[in-house]
Amino acid sequence: MYHEGITQPLETLTTDFLVVGAGVAGLRAAISLAAAGQVLVLAKDSIRESSSQYAQGGVAVALSDDDQIELHEQDTLVAGDGLCDRDAVHVLVEEGPPAIEQLIAWGTEFDREGARLLFAREGAHSRSRVLHAHGDSTGQEMVRSLYRHAVTLPRIRFESFAAVTDLLMEDGETAGALAFDGERQRHVSIRARAVLLATGGLGRVYKETTNPDVATGDGVAVAYRAGAEISDLEFVQFHPTALHLEGAPRFLLSEALRGEGAYLRNAAGERFMTGKHPMAELAPRDVVSRNIVQELRRGGEPHVFLDLTHLTGIAQRFPRIYQTCLHYGIDLAKQPAPVHPAAHYAMGGVRTDLTGHTTVPRLYAAGEVACTGVHGANRLASNSLLEGIVFGARAAEAMKEWPARPAFLQPGSPQISFPQIREWELRDLAWRDIGLVRDAQGLGRAIRQLEAVDFMALPRTDRQDYELRNIHAVALLIARCALAREESRGGHYRSDFPEKRLEFEKHSIVRLGTDVGLRAKNAAA
Repeated sequence: MYHEGITQPLETLTTDFLVVGAGVAGLRAAISLAAAGQVLVLAKDSIRESSSQYAQGGVAVALSDDDQIELHEQDTLVAGDGLCDRDAVHVLVEEGPPAIEQLIAWGTEFDREGARLLFAREGAHSRSRVLHAHGDSTGQEMVRSLYRHAVTLPRIRFESFAAVTDLLMEDGETAGALAFDGERQRHVSIRARAVLLATGGLGRVYKETTNPDVATGDGVAVAYRAGAEISDLEFVQFHPTALHLEGAPRFLLSEALRGEGAYLRNAAGERFMTGKHPMAELAPRDVVSRNIVQELRRGGEPHVFLDLTHLTGIAQRFPRIYQTCLHYGIDLAKQPAPVHPAAHYAMGGVRTDLTGHTTVPRLYAAGEVACTGVHGANRLASNSLLEGIVFGARAAEAMKEWPARPAFLQPGSPQISFPQIREWELRDLAWRDIGLVRDAQGLGRAIRQLEAVDFMALPRTDRQDYELRNIHAVALLIARCALAREESRGGHYRSDFPEKRLEFEKHSIVRLGTDVGLRAKNAAA
């Protein structure tokens, strides 16, 4: 049983299956799990706040008449820069079409031209295969329809807590989780036959990010503390085009804008991606992001510009993006938007097999928190929502096989130590030393500074304290994994090792108490 000291007894909740996270992966899993028992879905503060809700770009799926799953598979493998696990990619693209058709049957309203689904083209895709909903609110629409279906199932229950702080462990197996009730300032013990982590991303580790406030790497941190293997955490995708205005959030300006024909221009109005890559603005995200950084360093400017002024119908095609930019004084129909790269998506995470099972018995992961091997070193645009749906459903089917646990001892409340560093300092450090461009000097400095942080117990805590604890843990893991990978590949770029190296065409693996190691692709979990 996990504990850091025992105090008063805990309030206890019991369920068959615990799902931590209420985005597309968690909701899709909950729907399947309800056929086998009681399901408790935990949201962090609000059911409406998840990374899925912010997913604008769409969902990639080989459903159009001129597409094939083999083409989708090949595009994914190419984008993954040599590190995709082919079996995982095949599962994604083969099970994707029926999974999306199931969502449509449940009421998901994707954009159409008449009765036909409308497919868009995005960066590094060889076909137009990306479905959108309401132009730029795809994740929000998928969550809406999944939630609407889930609440009709009487075995699914939703609860909101400020934070899930750790996993409960018995005899080397996951037995549930500890949640922190911020209002009552106490922990709640949640017992379950099996646990699914569907907690989303870790972008809030960084100063510049498109992610919502809840994306603090919680699932990776709690799984790591429970002894699960973490894989490929050095591969963080930095989206090239986040709105870059003082006083405005780093709002994502979707890849679909460049798919529609938007240009990237420097301060002099020049298109700088032509000649840098055969696909120009539609090059893979890591290529575009690094070229933006190089352009900014060359010109000394704070941002570049995304120009849509030569396009028509932008306000209708992307209403959410258009209205958000207009709110901050940018009319996309008349003026380019200032943009800058920002942390967007984690290719790595809690290592799983093809059923979502981690290296800890009864513990599963799906969605961005998981490392299935689908994305390799660089995620293909709009594959993330599909991964959440496909592997959320797969995890649920596997979780059903676990029998109920025997009687248990009641734990006491844990006494947890928290890092003594201010959040802005931690996020600045991550952005500077473990961000888009890395080297041994900066990574070593980050590791030393993070390892030197003092910890102490706090008499009273809130959600931000637990988030800071997780951000610290995840930042250190990213730095350690990035230092061990002495090459540049996909979303990981080392200025001191700018080329790919064949000996590093392996997955990084780290778990509690071990150094970072490398393991061949498709090795069994």
